[in-house]
Amino acid sequence: MSPLLLFSFVLGYFILLLAVAWRTSRNSNNDSFFIGNRNSNWMLVAFGMIGTSLSGVTFVSVPGKVGADNFGYFQVVIGYFIGYFIVGYVLLPLYYRLNLTSIYHYLQQRFGIVAYKTGSLFFIISRTLGATARLYLVINVLQLFILNNMHVPFWLTTFIILLMILLYTFEGGVKTIVFTDTLQTTFMLLALIVCVIYIMNSLHFSFGDTMHALEAKGYTKIFNTNINSGGFWLKQIIGGAFITVGMTGLDQEMMQKNISVKNLKDSQKNMMSFTFVLVLVNFLFLFLGGLLYLFAQSGNIHIKGDDLFPTIALSYLPPVVSILFIIGLISALFPSADGALTALTSSFCIDILGIKRNESLTEKKRTQTRMTVHISLAIIFFICVMIFKTINNKSIIDIILKVAGYTYGPLLGLFAFGILTKRIVRQGYSVLLISIAAPVICYVLSDYSAKWFNGYQIGLELLLINGMLTFIGLLIISKKQLR
Repeated sequence: MSPLLLFSFVLGYFILLLAVAWRTSRNSNNDSFFIGNRNSNWMLVAFGMIGTSLSGVTFVSVPGKVGADNFGYFQVVIGYFIGYFIVGYVLLPLYYRLNLTSIYHYLQQRFGIVAYKTGSLFFIISRTLGATARLYLVINVLQLFILNNMHVPFWLTTFIILLMILLYTFEGGVKTIVFTDTLQTTFMLLALIVCVIYIMNSLHFSFGDTMHALEAKGYTKIFNTNINSGGFWLKQIIGGAFITVGMTGLDQEMMQKNISVKNLKDSQKNMMSFTFVLVLVNFLFLFLGGLLYLFAQSGNIHIKGDDLFPTIALSYLPPVVSILFIIGLISALFPSADGALTALTSSFCIDILGIKRNESLTEKKRTQTRMTVHISLAIIFFICVMIFKTINNKSIIDIILKVAGYTYGPLLGLFAFGILTKRIVRQGYSVLLISIAAPVICYVLSDYSAKWFNGYQIGLELLLINGMLTFIGLLIISKKQLR
């Protein structure tokens, strides 16, 4: 299919996003940007969060991993399901009770200013690396299958896409993103369903036939029973639960949308409805992955991993399906990138610079600061994507989960210690030092676990270990609260 034609659909889709952004950002202010004036519709937030949670990594990497891990990723999805209940009924009530704009204000109220800025800093590092890894994956697909043929260099593609994201998030922030994420999730799910139906029909399979064929190939195997493996089922489920707590419940981007809903009850409705739909959608992506491998084997196509879905969709399926794939891929790209850029801007402005605490700043000055930070973070995104291009790792989803284990662990430990104990921590930089020491220890443990522990490999439980080390460190430097 003509790369120019595909690119014209990309351009048309972006124009549609700009129109939505213009409509929703009128009369917006800093509260609109940061928390959507606490007036977001919970159903829109729930539906839009599906796109944010899945991203281009799920769209491309999860189907690609079926060839190596079968349906093993569903172990992590089961953990996600458990984790969302913890977020909905433990963390959300806390955030609403304290009326937070930044969730890291809780750490300030509980432990002081250093803990507050430490939590925010770890979020900024984690979300920057995670978002740019997702961004790289999708940009790389667009580059390989469309823009290389148009002789557009990778750096220019990255620059243009980041400029697009800047244009439609610059004014409205969360208020705009709630609507654009809804639009983007719709296109992403449409592309997923159409691809599943078309490939099933081309193979002359019903749903039942497909499941039998996948079972015969061993693709439907979910549970890994090798206790020493990093993919052992209990590690994956527990790890998935705590990854959800960390990457959703302790993440300003995800919680920024939830606390933009009018009240706690509606926010919990949002979280639970989103949870059930997310489990179903993840299963569909695994099902699609199995179908893609069956299709590749029937057509003697020797492609696997992250390249499988893009190659088949753009080279072996009809033009209409190819167009839907590209729109679905972009729809998976934008929710993870635009939300991250907005949340990072909010966190840096509120948590690090303290523009809401500084009463001497005028609304105009706050707006100027926010816009400067927004542009600066877009430049940092550009640099990080270019770094990922040089690494050129084939399994981006593994990178993201690994980064989450190191960076969300201290946040998990800080919040757990604050919620589960009433102890007071020593003031100064002790909290920061412990939050840095825990990931360093985890890195050493992860590197030498097989050697030290009789072949045992650390998997997704890395996040839990990291959080526990942070918790123990805080326990050591704390004392009982005086009556």
